Amino acid sequence: MASGTIRYWAAAKSAAGRAEEAYEATTLAEALDSARERHAGSPEFARVLARCSFLVDGSPAGKRARDTVQLSEGGTVEVLPPFAGGAR
Repeated sequence: MASGTIRYWAAAKSAAGRAEEAYEATTLAEALDSARERHAGSPEFARVLARCSFLVDGSPAGKRARDTVQLSEGGTVEVLPPFAGGAR
């Protein structure tokens, strides 16, 4: 079991009501399941999380199954909702 930090950005931050929180989990799936439980009172949190991409210690989790993405002690999970923008 590893402990680290989940950082929420944009709509995920708003839905979570905070910028970050701790995790204790072995895999990304476990950390996300735990976060969903903590925020069970916010249906918007689960909806936003379903659309997010994730960086684990700076590397994209991509399309890998969340239960295969291992977390490290002292690591960071970045929760990134989709966003629009760019140069015009």
